[in-house]
Amino acid sequence: MHFLPVAAVFLLTAVVLVPLFKRLKLGAVLGYLAAGMLIGPWGLGLIGGAHSMGGTDGATDAVGETLEFAEFGVVLLLFLVGLELEPRRLWVLRRPVFGLGGAQVALSGLLLGAIAMVFGLSWQAAFVIGVGLAMSSTALVLSSLSERGQLAARHGRESFAVLLFQDLAVIPLLALLPLLDGDAGSGGGGWLAAAKGIAVILVVVAGSRLVVRPALKAVANYGGREVFTAAALLLVVGAALIMTSIGLSMSLGAFLAGVLLADSEFRHELEADIEPFKGLLLGLFFMAVGMSANLGLFAAQPLTVLGLALLLIVVKLAALFALARIAGTAKESALRLAVALAQGGEFAFVLFSAAGGFGILQEQTVQMLVLVVTVSMLLAPLMFVFQDRVVDPWLVRGDEPEYDTIDGAGNPVIIAGFGRVGQIVSRVLRMSGIPFTALEASYQQVDFVRRFGSKVYYGDASRLELLHAAHAGEAKLFVLAIDDVEASVRTAEVVRRHFPNLPIVARARNRVHLFRLRDLGVKDVFRETFPSSLDMARLALLRMGMGAAATERAVSMFRRHDEAQLDAQYAVQNDEAQLIQTAQQAAEQLRELFESDVAGPEARVSASGKAAGKGDHAG
Repeated sequence: MHFLPVAAVFLLTAVVLVPLFKRLKLGAVLGYLAAGMLIGPWGLGLIGGAHSMGGTDGATDAVGETLEFAEFGVVLLLFLVGLELEPRRLWVLRRPVFGLGGAQVALSGLLLGAIAMVFGLSWQAAFVIGVGLAMSSTALVLSSLSERGQLAARHGRESFAVLLFQDLAVIPLLALLPLLDGDAGSGGGGWLAAAKGIAVILVVVAGSRLVVRPALKAVANYGGREVFTAAALLLVVGAALIMTSIGLSMSLGAFLAGVLLADSEFRHELEADIEPFKGLLLGLFFMAVGMSANLGLFAAQPLTVLGLALLLIVVKLAALFALARIAGTAKESALRLAVALAQGGEFAFVLFSAAGGFGILQEQTVQMLVLVVTVSMLLAPLMFVFQDRVVDPWLVRGDEPEYDTIDGAGNPVIIAGFGRVGQIVSRVLRMSGIPFTALEASYQQVDFVRRFGSKVYYGDASRLELLHAAHAGEAKLFVLAIDDVEASVRTAEVVRRHFPNLPIVARARNRVHLFRLRDLGVKDVFRETFPSSLDMARLALLRMGMGAAATERAVSMFRRHDEAQLDAQYAVQNDEAQLIQTAQQAAEQLRELFESDVAGPEARVSASGKAAGKGDHAG
């Protein structure tokens, strides 16, 4: 097959399937794997379809060539991982990385290696299988946690730390493989390769300081952007070639190059230049892995493959949950961590492939292991969905305390929502000596603010019995500071219906939220980002050299015009065509008003007349 038809098949399949899988919340990695399975020799046979002709040699060659080329995506990934490992950052994360991460790889590897020995494999093969299956998918886990907004949560941070240790562990494991080769080890070849590796690492470290950084500085000063990109790729390729020339992994060289440049002034520019190539080649790598997944083997032994994949997931789930609990992680976070990291990972493919090359693992074993890891990765999104829809609600119901009981006399102000806005309002009221009753529907937020000495009641402000307990009928003001739009509107509706004489001062996330509150009769509504945006615009004008008086006029003009536009849009909020027309007319009017303000009083009067005429015509 010629290059262009092959490239077209790869690109078309990826363009169709990857967005579909992301739309289904299954992640890009699984989209690439599925694309590879579809076009591979055990799918439609568009690439290497030799099985339809009674043989698999051609198919194996085509897949092997693709995998060999696409493995450069993993090389680039490890280079970027190295760039992220600035020594100071690694020191800050040392406990979760080397503590929890090291314990996870050790325990999972020990358990899975022991199971491999039960199946009759040698200790060398069991060691490689154990540590290989202990790895999790960095690309899949980080993308899934990012999509769910959980990277900043405790289980998200700990997942990143464990993945970081796994990425680090791949490097010495790849360097260790020659020592596990019985033939190489008996002749001293393994130890010779290790000695060569140490010597080359020292050369790379010295060369980075003495040659690479000055060379990059010269390219940055005298070459264009495309030349610097070429230099960045040359750096990775060169480090990879140095390692392969002595029989070590390309990934080891790329990783070292990244670490040595992590604290350099070129780090961010190198990341920006390498990232697009890494993304494309890593996607091609996953497609090649999908192509190499022996679906014929799966069809012949489906129960064996599924059973081994489920065994892998269960062993890692148990090990991760136990270690997280020992480390002091709460039950729900420990379970989320275990679910996130229970699948196999992309570095297992690299490790098993390299072990097969050294003769540590037989080809049939490698094929079965690749298939088991692939199936575990395919099951991972289903586990995330199960956790989101079943496990998390069950955990929340089991751990959520009862609503607080509000005793005693009421206060003149009730604050519903004790987040960013509610806390600031409360601090001003407290400073002014005005008592208030604060209500918050998130018990995690209640626990957090109580640690700082704030008095807040846990409860849903939209529940009528809670409002009665807070003496809403006797209050003088209701501050609606709830962040969630639906909860805010629901609370406003209950207050307006049952306490019509209680004034409401509300926050709004956006225009639509403001319109919904106005529909309920709430008049005092403040857009939460509007004042701070005007302050930033005022400072921007001053920094650009505009005088203080002219800046205040411009900002005041925009404020008045935007508030008038808000009233006009509220009147036609249900008519999309009118809404668009109103916005366009308002932008033109604002431009003319500003130009007239700069030109002088006479032009200002003329422009005002034009604007009024346009407004009458539009109405």
